[in-house]
Amino acid sequence: MHSSPLPRLGGVAIFLSFCVCMAVAAFWEIRHPQMHSSQFLRTMIRILGPAGLVFLLGVYDDLRGVGPYFKFTVQGIAATMLYAGGLRIINIPVVFGDRVLPWYVGWAFTVIWVLAITNAFNLIDGLDGLAAGSALFSTMVVFVVALLNGPTLGEVMTIALAGAILGFLRFNFNPATIFLGDSGSLFIGFLLSALALFGAQKAPTIVAVAIPIVSFGLPILETVLSVLRRLISGRPVFTADREHIHHKLLQHGLTHRQVVILLYGVSAIFAMLSLFLLWPSGSSLGLVLAVLGIGIWIGVQHLGYLEFGEIARVAQRTLNQPQIFVNNLAIRRATEELKVACDYDQVRRILLAAFGSNDFDGFELRIELLPGELIAYDPSRSSTSFRWHKLGIAKTLDNSSVWTIALNLQSSSNRRRGTLTVLRNYSARDLQLDVNLLTAAFPTALADALDRTLAQSAEIIPLPGQDSALVAAQAG
Repeated sequence: MHSSPLPRLGGVAIFLSFCVCMAVAAFWEIRHPQMHSSQFLRTMIRILGPAGLVFLLGVYDDLRGVGPYFKFTVQGIAATMLYAGGLRIINIPVVFGDRVLPWYVGWAFTVIWVLAITNAFNLIDGLDGLAAGSALFSTMVVFVVALLNGPTLGEVMTIALAGAILGFLRFNFNPATIFLGDSGSLFIGFLLSALALFGAQKAPTIVAVAIPIVSFGLPILETVLSVLRRLISGRPVFTADREHIHHKLLQHGLTHRQVVILLYGVSAIFAMLSLFLLWPSGSSLGLVLAVLGIGIWIGVQHLGYLEFGEIARVAQRTLNQPQIFVNNLAIRRATEELKVACDYDQVRRILLAAFGSNDFDGFELRIELLPGELIAYDPSRSSTSFRWHKLGIAKTLDNSSVWTIALNLQSSSNRRRGTLTVLRNYSARDLQLDVNLLTAAFPTALADALDRTLAQSAEIIPLPGQDSALVAAQAG
């Protein structure tokens, strides 16, 4: 997005300013221990230790560059340090009820949560000020939750982080003079995931589970979309691309600043919806989920991802599966009947029955005769053909609005018997038929039937006029 190089260690400023605030808070706690809980300093160290490790990982990545697996390993170690320090997921009431999870399950969920949120904020760091601004909204939600539920450390750490981010945004907003870098985005994401775990320990069930997820809505949505897109398209999950949400908005004609401001608005909506859950009830939860679901669906549709359009096409095809069964069975039945057809007229009736009710609009059979095969009406001809189409569309089949499939008819004895050309008008309706059925056994069965019936010098009956109605009948 930039034509000239810019420094990318803005995370160092955020980290140092945050640490200065924490040093002041620690000094204040030592001077006034009666104003804080006995676990204030101990919990602060349990959070800052692994957060510092993730920050150093980001600095090294900004300077030298490391692979995703190394990043995940270090982040997993930091998440394990949180778990060992008591910041952990011990149960998920929405899924498992009030039952306490085994330690290894709780550890796995804790690591997954930390890795997901840490890398989610790193993933949206693609435009000036985007990751920092989105993190500011999420930080304020975590601060409000901490304010209402009483853990003083959560209030101090979130407001310090919010101040550091806000001061940095002055230099990071478009046009940026410094980048957040992995040192900043990874540190912010990790710290928010840890603070969410800390606040969840003293919050009601639905607040503990739903508010962090909803308040981190934009980075989580970006992560989910990126993973799904790459899995659907068969690309490696860790490959880079230019199809993130902010890239798609730029492709729709928005300017850099417009995209960032729009996504700030999205982050603010996620933050407000999460705060509705501070007073949980069945109606508020249902309303939040409904608004989120509808909004995400509409937004993803407008972004125009090809991968999700393909999913919609497959879903529509699933709904049309009954008609596909009917059309497929017609081709399968015709293939079996051609194997026992005894004259040309019967072959013709089988073709009319197979194509008369399916999604094709017509066909043309061109037969190649071998030496010695006779046709009653014109013994001098070396080939013959007939054409069928659905009523009322004869003219459209003669112009360029038609696509065709030409099937070469090669018998089992390796004799060429002509070509069957299937025609269909271009239209918005999908083809409700498995084309593989037409290209597999069907051409050979038709060629064998022609080989067998023409070898008996059977008469070829001309097709009736195209303006008269043709009634498809099964071969008897």
